[in-house]
Amino acid sequence: MNDSATRRRLLTGWGILVLLFLYLPIAVVIAYSFNANEAVSNWTGFTLDWFTRAWETPRYQKALGLSLKIAVLNAIIATLLGTAAALALGRARSKWKVPFSVLVFLTLVVPEIVIAVASRIFFVKAHEGFSFFPSLGWKTILMAHVVWSSAVVVLIVRSRFTGMGSSLEEASFDLGAGPVKTFVQVTLPRLLPAIVAGALLSFTMSFDNYVLSVFTASGDNETWPMAVFNDVRFGVTPAVNAISTVMFLVVAAGVAGAMWFVTRKSGEPADGRG
Repeated sequence: MNDSATRRRLLTGWGILVLLFLYLPIAVVIAYSFNANEAVSNWTGFTLDWFTRAWETPRYQKALGLSLKIAVLNAIIATLLGTAAALALGRARSKWKVPFSVLVFLTLVVPEIVIAVASRIFFVKAHEGFSFFPSLGWKTILMAHVVWSSAVVVLIVRSRFTGMGSSLEEASFDLGAGPVKTFVQVTLPRLLPAIVAGALLSFTMSFDNYVLSVFTASGDNETWPMAVFNDVRFGVTPAVNAISTVMFLVVAAGVAGAMWFVTRKSGEPADGRG
């Protein structure tokens, strides 16, 4: 018993150290975003002025607006595409199921920088070859984000779809309901928590993404993460800490909401019977 208790204490201590290593720097940034002194490392008092100054900066306003527009559109498009792909893959028996699944999930495994470079090359060549294809700008940022985020939606929705079974759908068909009515009244309500979770994660992944954005943007398109990074290169200021704090809170809220939706209604039995 003593050895078991000692191991638990060691594992608990190690877990606390890992969490401190991960989140202590973020906590420092958040704390010093309320520092009244312009010198970041010299605490002289509490203030909210830096949040106000950051919000009143036209450049930050433009970057925030662009990030929100791209993140919202990305969440909508990626959720629709990812949900459709998850439904197609969930119960498919085709020989193409495994290869297509591999292609989808490779998006999550391949380093993001590789996807970013490939996306930039593709968008540039596509614009040169087809005049109707958009040049580098917010539209290409959106397309790159959609490709990346759709794989996350597929992963979440497909897991829910395959785990909930098909007995309720079969019962609906036996009672005379068609495919569309069965999907709307039976399948969609059961998938809704996973779909909402996928949409929230797609939003947050797009909102705080830097690598894909910087490789697929033009010179006059600056998202919020790009604005933060461009300013950090010239030194950290309380205003940068303030907008970083807001960005962290938005992302944390999105992830927490996604996890809440996943766990809130995930206790349904696989065959749909309570």
